[in-house]
Amino acid sequence: MKKKKNTRKTILKIHKILGLTTGLVVFLVSITGCLWVFKEEIESFYDDYKYVIQQDQQFLSASKIKEVAEQVIPNRTIHGVVYGKPYEAIEVVFYEAEPEIFYQSVFLNPYTGNFIKQIDHNSGFFGFVLKGHLRLWLPDAIGSRIVSYSVLLFLVILVSGLFLWWPKNKKNWKQRLAFDWNGKTRWKRKNFDLHTILGFYISSFGLILAFTGCVMAFNWFYFIAYKASGGNKDPRFIIPESEHVVVSDAKSNYQYDQLIPLLKKQYQDADSFELHYPENDTTSVLVEVSNSKGLYYNMDYLFFDQYTLQEIETPSIYGKYKDAGFADKVIRMNYDIHIGAIGGIAGKIIAFLVSLICASLPISGILLWYGKKYKKVSKPQFRYINEKIIH
Repeated sequence: MKKKKNTRKTILKIHKILGLTTGLVVFLVSITGCLWVFKEEIESFYDDYKYVIQQDQQFLSASKIKEVAEQVIPNRTIHGVVYGKPYEAIEVVFYEAEPEIFYQSVFLNPYTGNFIKQIDHNSGFFGFVLKGHLRLWLPDAIGSRIVSYSVLLFLVILVSGLFLWWPKNKKNWKQRLAFDWNGKTRWKRKNFDLHTILGFYISSFGLILAFTGCVMAFNWFYFIAYKASGGNKDPRFIIPESEHVVVSDAKSNYQYDQLIPLLKKQYQDADSFELHYPENDTTSVLVEVSNSKGLYYNMDYLFFDQYTLQEIETPSIYGKYKDAGFADKVIRMNYDIHIGAIGGIAGKIIAFLVSLICASLPISGILLWYGKKYKKVSKPQFRYINEKIIH
């Protein structure tokens, strides 16, 4: 019994220290996570620039789109070109990680190439939210590390919290599972219940959010999660080399112009196609086929020889979805699970509420610690009878 009591005290101490250390970070990451969940739904209210009048003609070729986009944003690297429905504008994504993240999109009319709008993903409300979620608005080298290790420690906090929540006897079960408040219930008791009861009910979802966050934050965590799930492929994203190399005038050989028209016939139910131009004269052409709007896990990643358009297999988990095993699917679902998109609008609502409650836990936890640390000592009550002090 004494050993069990000492174990509980040790875990409580670890829970307190980690909670106080990471409290502010967990609060900010959780709040920004809440705001990010419904990004697509909120942006849909003012995204008229993403749509065009459908015409009875072919889209411009990929090489022509590249030429037009580079006139809008010169001397920058094009990450990919997104081809949507016949009534949607083409999005050309520019991305560079070094020396600072450059992330912008140019929207063009797919039939004429006319410029529609340029978007800077690093600015605006959601750009601000994302910077806070990933790095607390600090330099990336510092902020991302603080966030990553805080989320990792939050896993420990949640597990230790579950241990501390477990009632000592049957009489306390009701108090740990439901709010039993009345007019005489003090705010300290209410705060304790908010911390413990809400913490218990969202603990499983909170563990999922923290776990998926760690998968994205740490390469070693990513590899362990994949191998522990039974994965036997290469979990890295690998772009294979083209099997044929044309040395002379290679850059004028725009065979990839034929890819999107061909793939549209093959994938008639696809939501969109994102073509990635070959990085050099030897790499293959990557096309990401989005099979479901708003989801990433079931995308088909196709690789083609840039000179012959012969399809090339990849040893990576990022290939055709139908070839993905259980472990491959688990890892590929990671981001969709993290933002709740895997469950549709209901999943996003759950992710929003869980993130919101996770943000409240450091607040109620700090109030609990403060209330015990600086507990007021009640003054002794005195009665004066015949000039004698009676306690």
